[in-house]
Amino acid sequence: MIRLTTAGESHGRALVAVLEGVPAGLPLVATDIDPELRRRMQGHGRGARMKIESDRVQFLSGVRAGATLGSPIALLIENRDFENWRDVMAAEPAEAPPRRKLSRPRPGHADLAGVLKYDREDARDILERASARETAARVAAGAVCRRLLAEFGVEIGSHVVALGGIAAVLPEALPAPLNAAADRSPVRCLDPEATKAMVARIDAAKEGGDTLGGVVEVVARGVVVGLGSHVAADRRLDGRLAAALMALPAVKGVEIGRGFEVAALPGSRAHDEIHRAERGAAVRAGGFARKTNRAGGLEGGMTNGEALVLRAAMKPLSTLMSPLQSVDLETGTSAPAQSERSDVTAVPALGVIAEAVVALSLASAYAEKFGGDSLGEMRRNFEGYLARLEERRTALGTRSG
Repeated sequence: MIRLTTAGESHGRALVAVLEGVPAGLPLVATDIDPELRRRMQGHGRGARMKIESDRVQFLSGVRAGATLGSPIALLIENRDFENWRDVMAAEPAEAPPRRKLSRPRPGHADLAGVLKYDREDARDILERASARETAARVAAGAVCRRLLAEFGVEIGSHVVALGGIAAVLPEALPAPLNAAADRSPVRCLDPEATKAMVARIDAAKEGGDTLGGVVEVVARGVVVGLGSHVAADRRLDGRLAAALMALPAVKGVEIGRGFEVAALPGSRAHDEIHRAERGAAVRAGGFARKTNRAGGLEGGMTNGEALVLRAAMKPLSTLMSPLQSVDLETGTSAPAQSERSDVTAVPALGVIAEAVVALSLASAYAEKFGGDSLGEMRRNFEGYLARLEERRTALGTRSG
């Protein structure tokens, strides 16, 4: 399996991602990763931090001469803003009380629970790691996994389906490639009228010192049938994907397919009828297809050959320029929560980050199913699996004939 560990604080020297389990021989260069880092920084409603940073990846290990070695891949993303925070974030003991101490925790943030759990006096010790800045490391690692998945014909994209209470009207069929269309919108929404309304809603929230949440949809096409397993809870791919999305900062809800919608329907209208399909794209689904995809490409904890469709709901960010009431941890008195530099909304960026963690989960599932020490070995195992699926499809056609 592919495993990711990240390190680094929001205003620290750098972010680091260590990715284990990527096979040797995968072509990989910085230009496979840097565009994804830039996509994460875009979107109407982002804050001043995005004007300071210019995220680029540096390979510290695991890559040589433009290809992976099979050893852990270490990625570094420098924080340019560290120069403005060097004395605040220095590792050495401070001679004077540190600047920018945070003693008034923000409702909805990790501040208070983290201070109590880790027995700290300054909530900055919590917020620096809890900050969504860490997701840049996940996006970098996810870009490596996207590069691996591309070798097996998988394409991952996302778009915003709701923001600030404004829902998009979606097309009957999503464009392909999805990101080429979504990235043209300042809020990564496919509905032009909804885009205008969302931009206006963001501007109004900024004027009022408020923040906005929303919902993004991630779609993975070209995924083969049979990833994951029904035999044990921790091998169910739906659970692993949901956990990866729920672990993103500010995400409070995850849906696979039309999960919440079908909960209100009878079974006769909730499930996707199965029919035979001809060869071609259907080979990855074993020769079967579904005219609908309410299940979102997952049944019984396994991929079924249809596109994976997942949604993540993001709450409004907890840093408000017109703060809610809190308690000062130094005096015990009621006081407005502390304000930190933040975004009005990060929903457009959430789609990019969600793509990355879906790529991580999917790449791990591919490595688990078709594992090998090299990309060539992994590809041979994959092609052998497709050949067996085609044998079954052909045999079924013979019997039905």
